[in-house]
Amino acid sequence: MNIFITGASGFVGGTVARRLLAAGHSVRGLIRDASKADALKALGIEPVIGSLEDSSLLTREAQQSEGVIHAADSDHRPAIEALLEGLRGSGKPLLHTSGSSVIGDDALGNRVSEAIYDEDTPMVVEPVKQPRRDIELRVLAASAEGVRAVVICPSNIYGSGTGLNPRSVQIPFLVDDARKGGVVHIVGQGVNRWSNVHIEDVAELYLLALEKAPAGAFYFIENGEASFGEIGAAIARRLKLAPAQSWTVEQATERWGKVHAHYTFGSNSRVRAKRARKELGWTPRHTSALTWIEEDMPL
Repeated sequence: MNIFITGASGFVGGTVARRLLAAGHSVRGLIRDASKADALKALGIEPVIGSLEDSSLLTREAQQSEGVIHAADSDHRPAIEALLEGLRGSGKPLLHTSGSSVIGDDALGNRVSEAIYDEDTPMVVEPVKQPRRDIELRVLAASAEGVRAVVICPSNIYGSGTGLNPRSVQIPFLVDDARKGGVVHIVGQGVNRWSNVHIEDVAELYLLALEKAPAGAFYFIENGEASFGEIGAAIARRLKLAPAQSWTVEQATERWGKVHAHYTFGSNSRVRAKRARKELGWTPRHTSALTWIEEDMPL
């Protein structure tokens, strides 16, 4: 298939693109920075210079493709509308990337939530995350408009990407912060837990979803979970630093900003990928973010 991918130079988009190429698909990838076009092409991805603001470009690329993977900004509503405009009535797949922070609470790092979500669990969404949920619902509704629309919702992704950007978000952020200050910081007590998944397993799920997912499907992606206290301790051991130190959410907000303090690192986001395993036959190989940090994380 000829697939158009947004976020082709990013961590998820780049790795997914490489997996599709290995499976025999061809890929055109949206890239905003023209200076990276040659590097993207060297990976086998045909660069499309533009941004999510270029609605006509997105619509045209969607029309000309045999399927679309949206792996850029999960919260960019106009981009989704432009892609759907190009796919409407075609029966082609659209895989939209969201993120499990959509069901994140505001635990301030100080409690473990008993709520564990699978695809059949009614969602409880904080007001700040409702716009992301609204976009998910918009994508799923497009299944009634002749689009094989699918939402993929990864949890905390770890591992090294195979595209132009090898780094994920949460763990590398804590590593960088620790290197700057000489200590790993966690929000509150760090007992809040997130589900985790390795980037190679994420890419495998995208391939399966592209080939087999029915219209209107929603998939969480996870294989294991850990608290941020455990993640911080593993980073400290790998960097040979003193034990992680606790920040109040106010201290974390001053340093990292409100969204990171409350939701990226202070929340619970516990999910189970029941449907991906059952419907797609997804069998993830990597089981522990903590083991990866201590044994395989690049330094």
